[in-house]
Amino acid sequence: MRIFRGTAPGAFRLAGRGVDLSPEAKRRLKWMDYYHQRGRNARLTCRHFDISAQTFYRWLRRYDPKHLASLEGRSRRPHRVRQGTWSAELERAVLQLREQYPRWGKDKLVRLLRQQGWTASTSMVGRILTSLKARGLLVEPLRSARPGHRPRTPRPYATRKPKEYLPRAPGDLVQVDTLDLRPLPGVVLKQFTARDVVSRWDVLGIARQASATSAAAFLSAIDARMPFPVRAIQVDGGSEFMAAFEEACRQRGIRLYVLPPRSPKLNGCVERAQRTHQEEFYEVADLDWTVAALGPPLLAWEAVYNTVRPHQALGYRTPEQFLKELAEAKQ
Repeated sequence: MRIFRGTAPGAFRLAGRGVDLSPEAKRRLKWMDYYHQRGRNARLTCRHFDISAQTFYRWLRRYDPKHLASLEGRSRRPHRVRQGTWSAELERAVLQLREQYPRWGKDKLVRLLRQQGWTASTSMVGRILTSLKARGLLVEPLRSARPGHRPRTPRPYATRKPKEYLPRAPGDLVQVDTLDLRPLPGVVLKQFTARDVVSRWDVLGIARQASATSAAAFLSAIDARMPFPVRAIQVDGGSEFMAAFEEACRQRGIRLYVLPPRSPKLNGCVERAQRTHQEEFYEVADLDWTVAALGPPLLAWEAVYNTVRPHQALGYRTPEQFLKELAEAKQ
């Protein structure tokens, strides 16, 4: 049995007295225990906890072993706080203007006050506003939705992907996104891209616009051309992946995961695939930029991408080879 002489270590004192210290105070208590257990060696204590001697000695002077709350931080508020020097009439004038123009700050209000004959600095008007808010005399108006800003529509089926959900087999997670194509002035087309994150198998589609109807049609192409069942799809919050597309996923029993706002990096697999399609197909092929004319060459490129092009992420195998070796390993 280990016997402690003198003052008990901090953990024992906290347990015995039921003292509830803040994390900072508990950290300082460890300094004091280490200091006394090492023969009151201040230099060793400072090196061990990587603190300055000035900081340690300041808390050592405050430390009272019988009152562990002495290690809590103290308020740094001055004992004497400067009182406002403005008049009640000026305060009423500021309050009246702010209620008339609730979104205007001190910089604008001080100019209106000067037009009314008041002499006040911008900082004084700011202090008056702070004082009015603290006393409940000035209540800020609630912020409402911006004009033209539509509130986020609740999704009836799509959810956030759980953090614990990890794709391990082909079809566990297919990322879907759109690529904006503007090859000629006045010509705008949309490519739909579906990328399986495990096998790197891609399905491509072209449309005049990215609508929920065209996205739902592309879902049928995914279902037909992916060589394995798709169990989950991940999309961004675009409107094309709502309505008909969401309902089509529900009817097929495919889980639909939607990304948080402003987080395209979470769909990085399909984002990188679209760069490849841009560089290796659209920038080098001689194409007729219509939906009907682009369909066949895009379908041919999809076959090359999945069955001919070596993928560095797959050890320079094609997605087709990867799936074949995976099936053989399971046999």
